[in-house]
Amino acid sequence: MNRRDFIASTGVGLATILLGGCNFMVQDKAQQQSVALAATNGDKERSKNMKITVITGSPHKEGTSALLADKFIEGAKTAGHNTFRFNAAFEEVHPCIGCDRCGMNGPCIYKDSMEKLNPELLSADLVAFVTPLYYWGMSAQLKTVVDRFYANNSPLHVNKKSVLLATAYDANDWTFKALTEHYQTLLRYMGWENAGIVLAGGCGTRSVIERTDFPNQAYKLGVNL
Repeated sequence: MNRRDFIASTGVGLATILLGGCNFMVQDKAQQQSVALAATNGDKERSKNMKITVITGSPHKEGTSALLADKFIEGAKTAGHNTFRFNAAFEEVHPCIGCDRCGMNGPCIYKDSMEKLNPELLSADLVAFVTPLYYWGMSAQLKTVVDRFYANNSPLHVNKKSVLLATAYDANDWTFKALTEHYQTLLRYMGWENAGIVLAGGCGTRSVIERTDFPNQAYKLGVNL
């Protein structure tokens, strides 16, 4: 399959969703927005000893989304799962240039940190996307990694689960709309199953999010997988 056929088959293309007018003011009484979903697995037996690959997109090592990643990983390890963390902002990841040399089945022309991530990504039972909200979508660092999925498009189309953890300054009811729709579209195309979402709205700083229940929700999401 060439790139043109790939774009036509997805129906959404490879363009980044960008919405303007971001308000970075911390609200006095920010509405704390969260969706912690268990993907309707209530009657199913819990998965055991899963391999979990966590991909973070924040350039702040001690930032708000980094805290969610820490807590999610803590919970997953408590439940006995194996985790691998890839901090995209601190790795060398070149953007996809659409050369199609990989043929959607690798290898990519770039020899960078994706060579470290790809084995963990391909063998993972669950992939966790963790990001701050930047202009209504995932961070550029995380999006660059997602774009590079293209080189492993065929082998990644297997049964996997996924979770989304995100933080934002804003707490409007539409704050995470573009991000969650992008995430759901990605999972629909990949054929992956959503295993949970935590959206920490109104959390512009580390001190703010630490006073909320969102870190605990991330922990519970990990421990209840």
